[in-house]
Amino acid sequence: MKEAMAAAAPEERRWRREPEGEAAAADWAWSWGAGTDGQLGNGGFYDHHLPQPLLLPTRCRGRVSFVAGGGAHAIALTSDGEVFTWGRGTHGQLGHGNLDNIPHPKLVKFLENHTITCVSAGWNHSGFATDSGQLFMCGDGSFGQLGTGDNLSRNFPFEVTYFNARHIEKLAFGMRHSLVLLKDNSVYGFGSARRGQVGKCVSRNQKTYNVPRLIDGFPNCKISWTIIPLPFDVTESGHLYIWGRALIGEDDDDQPLRILPSSSVSQVALGWHHALVLSAGELYTLGVYRHQKCDLPGLGNVLGQQSNTRATSSSHDRSSSLSMLETVPFIDGEQVVQIASGTEHSALVTDKGTVFTWGWGEHGQLGLGDTSDHVAPQRIDIGDNGQRTSGSLAVYCGSGFTIAVKSPVVAV
Repeated sequence: MKEAMAAAAPEERRWRREPEGEAAAADWAWSWGAGTDGQLGNGGFYDHHLPQPLLLPTRCRGRVSFVAGGGAHAIALTSDGEVFTWGRGTHGQLGHGNLDNIPHPKLVKFLENHTITCVSAGWNHSGFATDSGQLFMCGDGSFGQLGTGDNLSRNFPFEVTYFNARHIEKLAFGMRHSLVLLKDNSVYGFGSARRGQVGKCVSRNQKTYNVPRLIDGFPNCKISWTIIPLPFDVTESGHLYIWGRALIGEDDDDQPLRILPSSSVSQVALGWHHALVLSAGELYTLGVYRHQKCDLPGLGNVLGQQSNTRATSSSHDRSSSLSMLETVPFIDGEQVVQIASGTEHSALVTDKGTVFTWGWGEHGQLGLGDTSDHVAPQRIDIGDNGQRTSGSLAVYCGSGFTIAVKSPVVAV
């Protein structure tokens, strides 16, 4: 991954204004970190170690409901169903009909006649679900991750006809595979299957699936709010299920297994080797950071040493034998309200609108003005240095970059 990111240009390089002439989002949207493919959306192709204005069009102000970060591209979804993409486009993942890298957010015109309700970004592929339940995909299809029945790449959004008689609710993509949640509460996966991430393989030789396949193994529970990229799933009752590549020290699982049975999980964010778990207002890490080795200072295993014995019950309930679950320290008096994770870095937002980052920092993705790694969460300054009298802030992570977007307070 590191080899694919060119060395950063000097930090004093100035960003270039969006050529289409729309005003920069100087006081409500920012990005920082790896930018050599244009993924920072600031008009340039350089890394930046401090938050820079993200050049979302002025008309998007207060309307960005979600941002998906991929390997080196990003997707912004607005509250009225418009989609903007930017960054690496070498596999067609931006959906603009070409293979260009684009350093500023650009409307995906192909989707103008649809109202998009959910988006997701893999390493080099993208997906868009509509309010009518349709699924459109574009980008790299070499592992079958587009679900189109072949291994071709596409540079325009292409409808996945397999779901024509079904209704897509949610999307969550991993590096080379895709997961979808249907309205009937079923989960399907397609793409790379080497680690069990799209369910049980028909044969050991089957490494990819280019047609969506049902992932069995869930009990009678409502999957309420999202499917987390790669191996996680959270149900309405706060139960956490995991499958696919083990985070550390365990065999891969091709069936969903319930972990942390005593916890009610509200949010999960997953990186390559670690996950953030938000439960009852407390934030924990599960797994390891390659750059941190899970050695958060002064912290112990909050649940005690987990058993290494695999459960044999039909419900697949088990305690986490993947790693120790560690509490994450942050500033006293501030409550974590939102979490995000890149491949090897993490971010959170508190109820006071403060952003903290930690983990791998080689490309400046921690927003601290340097390229150092950090074990514990670090407060970063964004825009108005945290003095936010109105609006709420959300943070999102791509592979080696981070995005923050502020939305206005909604009157009730």
